[in-house]
Amino acid sequence: MAGAEAALASLSPLKTDPAPVPEPAGTASGTAAMSLAAAARTGSEARVSKAALATKLLSLSGVFAVHKPKGPTSAELLNRLKEKLLAEAGMPFPEWTKRKKQILKIGHGGTLDSAARGVLVVGIGRGTKMLTSMLSGSKRYIAIGELGKATDTLDSTGKVTEEKPYDKITQEDIESILQKFTGNIMQVPPLYSALKKDGQRLSTLMKRGEVVEAKPARPVTVYSLSLQKFQPPFFTLDVECGGGFYIRSLVSDIGKELSSCANVLELTRTKQGPFTLEEHALPEDKWTINDIAQSLEYCSSLLPAEFALKKSKPEESKEQVLSCEYISLNETKGEDDVIKIF
Repeated sequence: MAGAEAALASLSPLKTDPAPVPEPAGTASGTAAMSLAAAARTGSEARVSKAALATKLLSLSGVFAVHKPKGPTSAELLNRLKEKLLAEAGMPFPEWTKRKKQILKIGHGGTLDSAARGVLVVGIGRGTKMLTSMLSGSKRYIAIGELGKATDTLDSTGKVTEEKPYDKITQEDIESILQKFTGNIMQVPPLYSALKKDGQRLSTLMKRGEVVEAKPARPVTVYSLSLQKFQPPFFTLDVECGGGFYIRSLVSDIGKELSSCANVLELTRTKQGPFTLEEHALPEDKWTINDIAQSLEYCSSLLPAEFALKKSKPEESKEQVLSCEYISLNETKGEDDVIKIF
């Protein structure tokens, strides 16, 4: 018996491999797996989100307004707007701008000088066809003029060409001559403008040092004109005018009428058509697809019924409606009346 017990005691225990135990989620490998899965889901969701935004962007049609700051030209601002929208939708800007056919059609109606700020009306999609009608509509400006100095550009960005005394000019003097510049009048446009000679802008020819003759006076309309403030040598005007009107020419002509000279120091467009700077012009931080979609919906109610976008024909595909050639339509009215479509 004792021998048997000794034999049993001497036997080694049976060795078996332990069953694998799942690692807790907090371990390194578990965390990595979860991170990869989350990243995959996020990437997939991001692609779906970008695709949805791209579809929404390409479906936008109508007219809205943006706030143009001082500095960029109207065309430069439009490119910046287009670049932001394409980037948000995951559509690289250089790739789309190099294509002969542009899927995103966007343009502005009514150029603002680079030194000016205010309302810039923008058309997107089929809304670009409505821009021509915006050119003939009324515009409102607040202009600050400076007496005693004339410049080659008729504003503060140009070279001073003449200086005259202004110390005898009173507020009553200015107010008494404003009626001469109200109603249907004749106006000579500035040499520095988008008007063309032999297919080239007068401003481009002037910058090259070429001799340029002034364009003949043409009929324009001023609906209202008032003096808001006079603190010599500065005077502030509130002007509502029709298409083709140049505030720079107005201020220069007022200076001449006062036996002095003047140029535009600051210019703000406060209204174009039904769009006002305070209520409708989107600042740059609102240049998003969703914000513009909301603005288009709101602004559509401000437009006359005849400007409403017509529904596409059933046989027209989305691509046919939204694709367009790269075009630039320059009106003959002037720098304030130029349609740019990109």
